[in-house]
Formats: sequence, C-alpha cells, structure tokens
Amino acid sequence: MTAPTTVFDEEIRQRAREILARYPADRTRSALLPLLHLVQSVEGHVSPAGVEFCAEVLGINKAQVGAVASFYTMYKRRPTGDYLVSVCTNTMCNVLGGQEVYDTLSEHLGVGHDETTADGTITLEHAECLAACDYGPVMTVNYDFFDNVTPGSATDLVDDLRRGERPQPSRGARLCTLKEMSLQLAGFPDTRDEAVADGVPGEPTLRGLQLAQQHGIAVAGFNPDTPIKKAGAKEDKK
Repeated sequence: MTAPTTVFDEEIRQRAREILARYPADRTRSALLPLLHLVQSVEGHVSPAGVEFCAEVLGINKAQVGAVASFYTMYKRRPTGDYLVSVCTNTMCNVLGGQEVYDTLSEHLGVGHDETTADGTITLEHAECLAACDYGPVMTVNYDFFDNVTPGSATDLVDDLRRGERPQPSRGARLCTLKEMSLQLAGFPDTRDEAVADGVPGEPTLRGLQLAQQHGIAVAGFNPDTPIKKAGAKEDKK
C-alpha cells in the first residue's frame, strides 16, 4: 500500500492498514468511510490531502473519494473547531425554544451556521433533527447530547468549552474533541478514563410506554416472546 507524502505519518498509515485488514481483499473499498474518519482525526476535517491519502490507500481516484466525503455531513470539508456545537432547530425543538438557543449562541459567539470562532474552539451549526425530541430543546457537542437546554445554559456550556473545560453530557461518556471522536468512529478505542459509558432510558423516553401500560394499550395478538424469523424463511413442520 502506498501513500503520498502528507501530514499523515507512519502511525496513521499503519492504522489505515489495520482498517483495510477488516475487509475482504476484494471489498477494501468499503473501508472508505472509516478511512475518512481517520484522516479527519488528524486534521480536524477532510482536506484535499486527506482525500488524496484515501484515494492512494484504496487505489481509487480522488473524485470517488470526494463524492463520498461531500455526501455525509459528519465529514467536514473545511477546518472545524475542537467542538462542533449542533443545535436542533427542527419542529419539536423549535417549538420548545431551539431557534432561540441557536440565535443566542450565534450572537454570543459571533459566528453563524457552519462557522468557527476565531480561537478555533467552537464550530456552530443548526441541525435539522438530533433524534431526541423527548428531551427538547437539545444540542450536541461532537454528537454527545445536552438535553433541555436554554439560551442561558447553552451559553454557559460554550463558555466552559472555550475555557478548556469538558462539561459532562446529559447522557453518555465523557466529552471528547472532534479529532478524538473521529478516531473512535474510525474504529479505534478511546483509552481515556470514563470514555465509555452506559445509561438507562430517561423518564421522557419511557413516558409513552408507561401510559400504554397504565391504560392497558397493546398491539393485538402481539407476543414479545415470539422468535424473530427471517423474511421468506420456511416454518419447520413437526
């Protein structure tokens, strides 16, 4: 495997080889997604050099790499801050105040959507949906959740980040930087203390289930112990 002379040193090239080894020899192109996360873990975004690196590693052209990198929003094509702050402004969170949270942060930080503060700490973006309507309004920092935010709590949070602190997310493990998160998404473990955490469903998430149980609502004829069968599978006859 060859690679161009770039910022990607031998350690990164070795990790690239480890990624390729996860796939069958005739399916190595499937390694493109984790490779893009790998290069983002080095530079904080997928640069032209990163695109070239992935193309060389996989033996494909840069246009093919660029087509994938530009399709998925988790791959950033220009320099991004240490902390990507995403504020949900979709319907549910918007009704609950998400747009006000975003507008307050934008004014406080002096940046707009997909812009980065001058100190390189924060990149702000509005998100269409963060799949946590039951905790709205929500925002994420490098995809870790902060629930039920207000303009004041959101402002305090970004101020803490700019001071070098790492506030604990509402759910999940300890906060990490964008580069650290990208390395995890490339398939390499995070060795920091408390880097992995489990949790239980919160009260808002369970509320629908609790109401159904309270009022005796259930799917007719549903048996949760019924074995799951593959579509088209023939039933054994005894």
